Amino acid sequence: MSAREAGEIWGLSEGYVRVHMREGRDHFPPGTIRKFGKQWVVTTRGMESITGRKDPRKGKNNGKK
Repeated sequence: MSAREAGEIWGLSEGYVRVHMREGRDHFPPGTIRKFGKQWVVTTRGMESITGRKDPRKGKNNGKK
């Protein structure tokens, strides 16, 4: 996911995510962050690692009963 998507999901600013992607790559588990052209992308596992929080989308019922 992009920095924008990750920020929206975890309730963080896009800038916060970008700074971590650019300057804190050592804090991401191997294979959880990658640059494609000019865009950085991060996996859910990578975001969970740098934020210390599980994916907020997990455990949601998505409107199902």
